[in-house]
Amino acid sequence: MKIWQNLERPSNMRQMFAHKISHHLSIAMLTLLAPILAHTQDNRAVIDQVVANVGGEIILLSDVQEQVAYAKQQEKDLSDEYKCLALQQIIIQKLLVNQAKIDSISVKDEEVENQLNARIDRLLVYFNQDEKAIEEYYGQNVNQIKDQMRNDMRSQMLAERMQSKITGKATITPSEVQRFFNNIPKDSLPYFNAEVEIRELVYKPVVSAAEREKAQKLIGELRTRITEGGESFPELAKRYSADPGSGSNGGDLGFQKRGTFVPEFEAAAYKLEVGQISPIVETEFGFHIIQLLERRGNLIHCRHILIRPEITDDDMEAARAKLDSVQRSIKNGEMTFSEAVKRFGDKNQASFNNDGRVANPRSGNTFFEVADLETDVFFAIDGLAVGDISEPFPFRAMDGTRYYRLVLLESRSKPHKADLKLDYGKIQQAALEQRKAEFTEKWVLEQLRRTYLALNPLFQDCSNLQEMLAQQRP
Repeated sequence: MKIWQNLERPSNMRQMFAHKISHHLSIAMLTLLAPILAHTQDNRAVIDQVVANVGGEIILLSDVQEQVAYAKQQEKDLSDEYKCLALQQIIIQKLLVNQAKIDSISVKDEEVENQLNARIDRLLVYFNQDEKAIEEYYGQNVNQIKDQMRNDMRSQMLAERMQSKITGKATITPSEVQRFFNNIPKDSLPYFNAEVEIRELVYKPVVSAAEREKAQKLIGELRTRITEGGESFPELAKRYSADPGSGSNGGDLGFQKRGTFVPEFEAAAYKLEVGQISPIVETEFGFHIIQLLERRGNLIHCRHILIRPEITDDDMEAARAKLDSVQRSIKNGEMTFSEAVKRFGDKNQASFNNDGRVANPRSGNTFFEVADLETDVFFAIDGLAVGDISEPFPFRAMDGTRYYRLVLLESRSKPHKADLKLDYGKIQQAALEQRKAEFTEKWVLEQLRRTYLALNPLFQDCSNLQEMLAQQRP
């Protein structure tokens, strides 16, 4: 959507205000997701105070300052007037949150915790699993960061669900997609770089019997050291656990609901009494011992130690030979790539359930600019024709697990201006996003007419906020 925005000039103040919401709404949703990437505690030079009241939802000056601080990290030359836009973004979110509460839209505690854990996991990946580095950078430990983010995360999730409810019936027809494209001035058509679509078969090497036995022996020794030797479960988890997400936190997995864990792990965990340590549990990830810390209805809070059998160079060579054989079978027409993915692919890969198609994490679609490809993938497909399959090549996942994979080049485009035929999927998505923005704009304008809005004089010079106040019914 952002590629084609601002192509039409609104003709009056009402349209102009709606247009501004359209331009900034998606930015608001992204910015409000920002974790504490700015040292916001150090940037609060003014004593905190209420700067807006939206239907009973208050907005603090510190809320605005945090948004501005984060935005300035992304764009150093940001205008001082950005504070007006930041407050407008928060007001829109508060309108959504306020209505979500009125409509009894809820977000469960475990859903918030899952999102917080996912955010922390991404942060740990960025800091190479070093919690001390995180603490040094932010001046807070992981638990303090989660505590600071919790309320904002809940509000964000409520706002997203309310917005999804508002835009849920937004649809776009092929003729509307064509009209949307035709309305773009030819000299304003975006220019797309060369892109590729790829499919992958990720193969997990088979662990040798010797390494499996070694891992099983170690996990047994650790269990004995805890249950008989009285050693600390969290300390041993920090030293030995191969789970990058929980190991550095003493194996703590937080509160989780049924269906979160793989079946073998879940079955063992739900059988435990509080404080009890499980027997050795084997899953596809390796060997575990689990301790139940707390139970709340259907939620359990446990910690674990994972010992993963090591994949040796001999195992990797056997995996390469296996994929060599699979590649030949596909080329000889004995099986399709899709069949090979289902028969030999690692089911824990996101691409496994998408027929091997790889999604671009930046865009959410399956198109990659060449610069977005992983280096090994780039070299694997370099020189391939569309429909060809690469030679097997090794790679490591973020958790350090070793794999082999084949990559099929699904499509390749040359650099070009947007074209309805070549880029229909992207144009359709842009048209649909514009339609959704229109639904939300209309809703926001209607809400402003019947929702109490008060602003602090600190922001009286913000023309965009004065336009919002002008929508209020006398």
